[in-house]
Amino acid sequence: MANHSQFGFQDASSPIMEELVEFHDHALMVALAICSLVLYLLTFMLTEKLSSSTINAQEIELIWTILPAIVLIMLALPSLQILYMMDEINEPDLTLKAIGHQWYWTYEYTDFKDLTFDSYMIPTADLPLGYFRLLEVDHRVIVPMESPVRVIVTADDVLHSWAVPSLGVKTDAIPGRLNQTSFVATRPGVFYGQCSEICGANHSFMPIVVESAPLPYFENWSSLLSSK
Repeated sequence: MANHSQFGFQDASSPIMEELVEFHDHALMVALAICSLVLYLLTFMLTEKLSSSTINAQEIELIWTILPAIVLIMLALPSLQILYMMDEINEPDLTLKAIGHQWYWTYEYTDFKDLTFDSYMIPTADLPLGYFRLLEVDHRVIVPMESPVRVIVTADDVLHSWAVPSLGVKTDAIPGRLNQTSFVATRPGVFYGQCSEICGANHSFMPIVVESAPLPYFENWSSLLSSK
């Protein structure tokens, strides 16, 4: 959960998000090295007397051709690795279908019979003490901890986006199209997200709440909800 004074990302709660945070730090270090080099060269040019014999033209051309190529490789290889990891879905233990509406979400647990519910934001006037305003919903998504979960995302009316930052998940919900993503929650907790696609007047009022729980708790919850 983000706070007002937070400077970086939310705490990673899935392997994909951990990789994204590490790649972000790696890219920042590369950018820092480039800025330091440019600052050094600017200082050197302003303070030193340069002559045509300072460095050979062919040498400097070779350097400013090879260095950018090395930098691009340093950024491209880990980026491609993460892209393939995010696109790979291996035998999920649970499949969840998220359908975006104006302005709420419908969830279907396709591995269970008749396990479907709508998730609306709780109005501020009805919000229990200690809950987050504009982020809490009346029905949370419950998933088992440390289990691969596949999420199929679509929309019923306009474009939406199902996004939970701490899980490293953000997938567009497009009417007439099924997009899919996956995540593994590595720890128990409650993770908050919001629709990340401008979808109308109440775009700011369709939050997403995912609760990760141990498998026995999830089984009790699913059986209780299915029996209603």
